[in-house]
Amino acid sequence: IAEFDGDDLLAQAAIFFTAGFETSAMTTSFTLYEIAMNPEIQDRLRKEILDALDKTGGKITYDMVWSLPYLDMVVSETLRMYPPLPFLDRVTMDTYKLPNFDLKLEKGTPIYISMFGIHYDPEYFPDPHKFDPERFTEENKRNRPTNVYFPFGDGPRVCIGSRMGLLQTKLGIVTILRKYEVVPGKKTLIPMVLNPKSFLTAPLSADLYLTLRKIKSS
Repeated sequence: IAEFDGDDLLAQAAIFFTAGFETSAMTTSFTLYEIAMNPEIQDRLRKEILDALDKTGGKITYDMVWSLPYLDMVVSETLRMYPPLPFLDRVTMDTYKLPNFDLKLEKGTPIYISMFGIHYDPEYFPDPHKFDPERFTEENKRNRPTNVYFPFGDGPRVCIGSRMGLLQTKLGIVTILRKYEVVPGKKTLIPMVLNPKSFLTAPLSADLYLTLRKIKSS
């Protein structure tokens, strides 16, 4: 039985906080930022949410959250533009010769895969700096090569908390948009500038400011 103490316990606590809270919180924040900057997207998303709530009698349920296609498209586009990790790091377990290339990766070689580089590649995502949830219609997803969108990583070491992270983010957005309109405020960072020194994807300023306005009941 493995024993954990000292630095091991501290490391586990830190990774639980970073992976289980910070990533979902920043994805929610960036989503709210982008729909504040794109009110037509926000209006369409709110309509989808309110229509779904009408069918459930105002109750936010697990099945209802997962049944909202436009919400999934919006969050997917946020994760394309603002993946929680800007890169993946791996270490080769065996020596590997890349097919069709005169390149051999020796065992133990550290590998860094730029998630930003691929997510912003105009070959796969035209006009990559534009926030466009239509990239994630079922048709567009089918027509795009595999492994060019991987905000949670991929393969046998894909993030085990991806489903929980998506659920937390979507629940937060549904809860806010059902009652509030999100708009830019005086302190909102426009345009968005990311912190180049942050380990996780984060805005240049420590905080991301937005204004919430209560929606009047009809």
